[in-house]
Amino acid sequence: MLLELSMNLNSALASPKPQRSPFPGTFWVANTMEIFERLAWYGFYTLSTLYITGSVAEGGLGFTSEQRGLIQGLIPFILYLLPVLTGALADRYGYKRTFFLAYSILVPAYFLLGQFRSFEGFLFAFLLVAIGAATFKPVVVGTVARSTDATNSSIGFGIFYMMVNVGGFIGPIIAGYVRGWSWHYVFIASSIWIACNFIWLLLFYKEPTTEAASAQKRTLKKVLSDMVEVLGNGRFFLTVFVILILMLTAGRGWIRWGTMLLLSLAWLLLNLLLDVPLRKSRANRSGGFMTPMRLGNWRFALFLLILSGFWTSFNQIFLTMPEYIRDFVNTSDMLRGFAGPVFNALARVNPDVVVRVIHESIAQFGSQFNAQQLTQLHHALLEVRVNLTPEQLAPFFAGLSGAANATPAQLTAIAQQLIAAGKQVNPEYIVNFDAGAIVVFQVLVSLAIAHWRPFKTMLWGIIVAAFGIGMSAWLHSGWPVTMAVVVFAFGEMMASPKSQEYIGRIAPPDKTALYMGYYFWAVALGNLFGGLLSGQLYGWLARDLRRPDLMWFSFAGLGVITALALLAYDRLVIRRMKGGKNMV
Repeated sequence: MLLELSMNLNSALASPKPQRSPFPGTFWVANTMEIFERLAWYGFYTLSTLYITGSVAEGGLGFTSEQRGLIQGLIPFILYLLPVLTGALADRYGYKRTFFLAYSILVPAYFLLGQFRSFEGFLFAFLLVAIGAATFKPVVVGTVARSTDATNSSIGFGIFYMMVNVGGFIGPIIAGYVRGWSWHYVFIASSIWIACNFIWLLLFYKEPTTEAASAQKRTLKKVLSDMVEVLGNGRFFLTVFVILILMLTAGRGWIRWGTMLLLSLAWLLLNLLLDVPLRKSRANRSGGFMTPMRLGNWRFALFLLILSGFWTSFNQIFLTMPEYIRDFVNTSDMLRGFAGPVFNALARVNPDVVVRVIHESIAQFGSQFNAQQLTQLHHALLEVRVNLTPEQLAPFFAGLSGAANATPAQLTAIAQQLIAAGKQVNPEYIVNFDAGAIVVFQVLVSLAIAHWRPFKTMLWGIIVAAFGIGMSAWLHSGWPVTMAVVVFAFGEMMASPKSQEYIGRIAPPDKTALYMGYYFWAVALGNLFGGLLSGQLYGWLARDLRRPDLMWFSFAGLGVITALALLAYDRLVIRRMKGGKNMV
């Protein structure tokens, strides 16, 4: 797919200024389906941190930050691994069938996300979403590639990238509004968005030319052999897989992280020792798991591992930032000024929910609220977007002769007063400024950096993104945190597209498409590491030690370390190779 696109682009360069071909209807159908799929995904995913860690009484799951990090690390990791296989199967069996299968999985999967309350049940439902999304992802990109040619592919993929962020921008706004009624509406909305794609698919989508209609069909065996060629053999994958399982076990809390490290080192040492006799025995080189470990293209694997540091840091905007805003940021400043009316309309706080929080607190505390009880009430109100300190809360209950004897009218009046005094903007709206900035500025940024070297742009983009993340350490008000998110977005606009172009420059010329496909494995690792680190660091530094600044410094430091590692990689690996360009 990507190789065909690369050939089309080379052909475009050979012929001066050809007339641009019009986009066929299938191109616009694919973009429409991408918008609706992103509405569903980001409508849930941007709010997932708040839902997973929210209290059970307020409709959330009540999981810890550590459990949240494990879920958000494992499932997207699987999501970004699977397209290598699902894309090959789509070429084999046809895009339209694969789209239908993806939607048939996603519609019930999103609905089930709101039904399961246990850790295992929610993990299972989220895994179904990942499988459906991984089935959809390569097919929609393949449709765009096959419905464009040498004259319009560049602008075609530019339009597609814009549609991704249009869906990513609108989805959280709608989901953030409907969760003011109930969390269940978030999942129902996601299912409805996906169900709409059946309409565009069945009525308007036309099957593009695919491998399924040709004499040359890639098999699953061929895909697996490509994996071996690029990254390593079965023994290598088994060794890495066991280490990943140990990491997830530690993230679940079944073993300590120190124990995980010792077990991982022991497992790695065992495999290295086992390789000594296997390398001397010719009989064990025919294949299978009793062959020595072999890393395919170690240079490319090293690049993916380094780049995963950027994606680990990147994911904190979606994984950690919503929880941080809820617990540590006062966003009432965004309800005033020129944008106040907009945010007041969107940031809907249901008085009945606040009344329930007060009633539950009264049932627990009795007739009087002391300092400790007011602190607990403060944390409970944060989840329903009311931010008042315990000292600010005290006067609202001082006038009651006995809180336990408060009438419904009195509780309603107090709830309305609390909302008026401490109403907050939804965290997902602030995080959403990332997608909004990309929609508005991506074209301008791309034009500004069009002539920069891919490596230089990627490096500076990672540094700018790290600076945006680090800014959050000092910021505790709505608009300043929003500015930090926007700064991060500019770094993302520089680093993300150019990292793909950089791979195109350093990959062997005859294997560019194959290497581009495995680029997303860096994203997968970034999701895994990002989720685990988010849960552990938030639980330890932000929640327990009340030092979120150290947490943000850690994530920003990871971005800087990634930039330095890439700089060393470019100087010590790429430029020392023959020609200083191709990875061999």
